[in-house]
Amino acid sequence: MFPVPIHLDKNNANPMYMQLANQITQMIHQKQLVANTPLPSIRKLASHLGVNTVTIVSAYKQLETNGLVQAKKGSGYFIIEKAPKTSTHVLDIPMKQMTQQQIHLRANEINFASATPDPSIFPITAFKNYLNIVLDRDQGYAFGYHESNGYEPLRESLSHYMKRHHMINIAPEYIQIVSGAQQGIDIIGKVLLNAGDTIIVENPTYTGALAAFKSRGVLIKEVSLEQDGLNLEELEHLLQTHHPKLLYLMSKFQNPSTISYSEEKLRRIIKLAEQYDFYIVEDDSMAEICYDSSIAKPNFISLDTYHRVVYIKSFSKLMMPGLRIGFIAVPPQLSTLIMNAKHHTDISSSGLIQRTVDLYLREGDWDQHIEQMKAIYKRKYTLMLNGLNSLKKYGISFLEPNGGLHFWIKLPSYIQSKDFCKACQRQSLLIMPGSIFNASQDTSTEQYIRLSFAACSEEQIVQGISILEQILDSFNLPKKMTILPLI
Repeated sequence: MFPVPIHLDKNNANPMYMQLANQITQMIHQKQLVANTPLPSIRKLASHLGVNTVTIVSAYKQLETNGLVQAKKGSGYFIIEKAPKTSTHVLDIPMKQMTQQQIHLRANEINFASATPDPSIFPITAFKNYLNIVLDRDQGYAFGYHESNGYEPLRESLSHYMKRHHMINIAPEYIQIVSGAQQGIDIIGKVLLNAGDTIIVENPTYTGALAAFKSRGVLIKEVSLEQDGLNLEELEHLLQTHHPKLLYLMSKFQNPSTISYSEEKLRRIIKLAEQYDFYIVEDDSMAEICYDSSIAKPNFISLDTYHRVVYIKSFSKLMMPGLRIGFIAVPPQLSTLIMNAKHHTDISSSGLIQRTVDLYLREGDWDQHIEQMKAIYKRKYTLMLNGLNSLKKYGISFLEPNGGLHFWIKLPSYIQSKDFCKACQRQSLLIMPGSIFNASQDTSTEQYIRLSFAACSEEQIVQGISILEQILDSFNLPKKMTILPLI
């Protein structure tokens, strides 16, 4: 059936359809399967391997997405001729498109730019089962309007989850369900900000948050990051001179810098919030994606005794981005204002999705999925880490975050990140230049690039590292240089 046997392991953290897709991919790259060769029929291969036909369909679709096979109506799937790589064609992806994560890959492109999870790890089967249970159980009620602050059982489930996994006590009545972190940031802006107000953000920071705050007509001031969080001297100077309404930050595996806050800085910043009368907006989308439990640190909200922290958690990086589900943990004094702002935005988030996520959390599949996802991501993280360590001879430097979905790389002074990104694009490798993560025209991140491993396979990581080495070498840099200081 195939030139080499297919082996699928049901106990492997990698889904079986991805195991199948990866093995067929390897055969194609090793010329064991050549152009115009038909793949076995879906039913025949499913029977041969003893799996559901859905597994085969998913594997073939993955190969088609990767530009390796093509579906011919009535004839099945066929290996296609791979287009040769070229160093003369620049993809020239618009910066706005990359900033909004709207990256459409062509065949043979490697995506180190997007932090959107690989669809292969989405818990499709389990989620579909719970979706069907909700439809059978709740019938039309699942499609009605829900409370503006969210489906009450889901808020209870989230309260238990945060206490069990993060030692964070949040009463269900202070949880506001939102349609993703982006909507959460936007709603907070509506409640707390007026045109002309000042806010403070980390430098660098998440581009989606910058867009949401800029739409409110506010003055955005930046504070540089150190290896354990904000530069407190810079922060306090801005607090004294600009009296901001809020401080937006990411406490764990920050995007893009990958830093995590020390407990000392968490406590000092909370005291500053009380002293200077501002709110801390804590965006926490990466806490679960930690590869070393010994480095666990508290959150701002877990240490907040002044009700100064507005906590946002999205499940986009943890479950499936298209679900558009997340929540805000709201200080009591803001609860009604936040709920009203949510109601005026879209009345309520999808009731069907909320009810299904509630079941997913209650029945324990969530815990299993997190462990499976961490195992997959840790392999990718380790693979990219090892590859990047081998490139330090070219003068790059970076922190080892031990969590999250990307690396923040400082290039040698000889290279500007935009030039480097264009060179990578010519070799079909997409990466993010550091300059897009600034609120202003600040040049402090022009030597940086962000490399994400979330959306690519292990094989693509190896290929991408090889491309990075070729490009670093092409800039004619010395092979051995003193490592540059980190942020």
